[in-house]
Amino acid sequence: MLGELSTDQVEDLLKSQAIGRIGCHSDGITYIVPINYVYDGTFVYGHSAKGQKIDMMRKNPEICFQVDAIQNVVNWQSVIAWGKFEEIIDLHEKEQVMKKLINKIIPLITSETGHPSHGITENESDIGDGIELILYKIALNKKTGRFEKR
Repeated sequence: MLGELSTDQVEDLLKSQAIGRIGCHSDGITYIVPINYVYDGTFVYGHSAKGQKIDMMRKNPEICFQVDAIQNVVNWQSVIAWGKFEEIIDLHEKEQVMKKLINKIIPLITSETGHPSHGITENESDIGDGIELILYKIALNKKTGRFEKR
């Protein structure tokens, strides 16, 4: 059976996952990239080093965000949301966002996967010394969800 996710199911899926995809567009180019994230019911929070994704979102802050929970090809849920990118500048807010990201991502890391190499640290006050770590939030303004269940 194919169907639409309820508002509560959309929110639950966004909150339960740790990896989503950002779609951004600028200068005639569309770019889709996976990110580690945390969702608090209002904002999707993410982090990145400076690069193509950040450059594009700075030029055009209107983005698309997508999350899946896939068991197999006939049992899945997917949410697509639209929103606006905003870079976080305030140091206190950066520390709070880093703490949220650490609390979401660190428990998912096993000894087999090791420590991520892209800015997540065990200390929320470490917001990046070796690279320019950019923290951002996306205010979602439209969400839709679909599922298939057999």
